[in-house]
Amino acid sequence: MREYVILSIETHLFFARIMKEHSLFLLASLPEKETDLKKRADCFRKDFEEGLKKTVRLADGMVGNAILDSGEIVTEFTQRAECQTSRLTGIPVDTEITEAEKCLHSGCPSGVSREMVYQVRMLNREMLECLNGLIAYKEEILQKVLCCKLYTTNYPLLIEHILREARLYRQFIMQLERNGCLAMTDLRKTETFWNQIMMEHAEFIRGLLDPTECELMESANGFAVDYCDLLEAMKEQDSNNACYAKSVQLTEEFQKFKSAGTEGITDCKIRSVILPLLADHVLREANHYLRLLEQGNSGSNRCGRCR
Repeated sequence: MREYVILSIETHLFFARIMKEHSLFLLASLPEKETDLKKRADCFRKDFEEGLKKTVRLADGMVGNAILDSGEIVTEFTQRAECQTSRLTGIPVDTEITEAEKCLHSGCPSGVSREMVYQVRMLNREMLECLNGLIAYKEEILQKVLCCKLYTTNYPLLIEHILREARLYRQFIMQLERNGCLAMTDLRKTETFWNQIMMEHAEFIRGLLDPTECELMESANGFAVDYCDLLEAMKEQDSNNACYAKSVQLTEEFQKFKSAGTEGITDCKIRSVILPLLADHVLREANHYLRLLEQGNSGSNRCGRCR
């Protein structure tokens, strides 16, 4: 059960934060008249925040160096972005969780107690229940937007985008509960999923920048085009090697662009309608993807190694 515990905690450390932020972004995007939808979004925000808090309590000394060093859990900008976003939207954010995450220590325990297994199993079940609700909620929001029954400041594509991420998270939890580990996934499938996510990030950034930010808009558009071309090339090529190298190179460049952008937004030096926490959010996802690329290339087995 050691791998089950470690992989469950690592999965929640990344994805529970992503889901609580999705809930916050949905809440912030809805007009005041949508009282029921806003209340439900806030409930999901609180549920995932509580789930993340439980995860952090279990995580110290239980997760690999690669996870903590990747920048996918927190970045140098996260806490500041949270404070700024809370001030701008009026939505509370528990920054003590971020502080606790910054203090986590890595570890590779040889075994785990029955109590730890029980706590992780209960956490997985709680998060799966929350996810099922959030996925249904996102589907409802998307349907209403597409039928012109709801206004939101989020693009319909962004709602589809966060739906895909939630479904991936649910898939991982279900695998852990069914098999006790995460099945080895073809690196090409991982690349296809995350290259699409990165392409859409570039498209969103392009559309959320102020029209006067011409240079940044041009750069964001360039990344969108490059990821689109890469996805097309991946459909046509039998060999992974050239596309893998391009995925790494392009994502490293995009990560630097996102990092500079997050710094510029939190320093109030970039004109945009991008929430500071959204900028940090997409940066963390790029960091996560880069770790997956490195891990996939090294051939690490998700079911048996502390990384």
